[in-house]
Amino acid sequence: MEFFMNSFEAAHFSEENPKRISLEEVKLDVNYVLIITTTAGLWAYNIGDTVKFVSLTPYRIVVTGRIKHFISAFGEHVIGKEVETAMEKVCLGTSIQVKEFTVAPQIKPENGLPYHEWFVDFVNPPKDFNKFAEDLDTEMQIQNVYYEDLIKGKVLKQLVVTQVASGGFQTYMKSIGKLGGQNKIPRLSDDRKICNQLPLK
Repeated sequence: MEFFMNSFEAAHFSEENPKRISLEEVKLDVNYVLIITTTAGLWAYNIGDTVKFVSLTPYRIVVTGRIKHFISAFGEHVIGKEVETAMEKVCLGTSIQVKEFTVAPQIKPENGLPYHEWFVDFVNPPKDFNKFAEDLDTEMQIQNVYYEDLIKGKVLKQLVVTQVASGGFQTYMKSIGKLGGQNKIPRLSDDRKICNQLPLK
């Protein structure tokens, strides 16, 4: 049996009829969802990963995240690699150390525009939380053009950083019976099920 790979742009995968893209149509540095299918297309299997092509001659890919771990509450299509890169770049060269974090949308805040809320367990927290949030938001706009458009179009306001109690993520994982090295906190959720159970500082 032969297998072929088809792909969809990750940014449009959640749409009702996303466009299937052949290998000849892919571009560098665009996130895709890989679909494995037979030659006749009788069945297709979504492997669940998002990938980017880093070379077209020959074709080479890197895995950038999981399609189920994303935020697209407002059409921003944020994936795990983008939030991890943003966090890494903002902390680089500072004394800030992060033990664990996850991000969720706040769709209906009590006041003002909706926003992304970053829940962070710090080993060494920033001295200025406002500047940290501002720098993180700026980096997220660099990482994701859809997010940048929503910020500049005043659909979303700057992200908010909420400090989780020390060991709070471990406490949460233990409470759902998933404590251990084989289980990881999703970097992103399109809802607030996880963050609503985290103990805050």
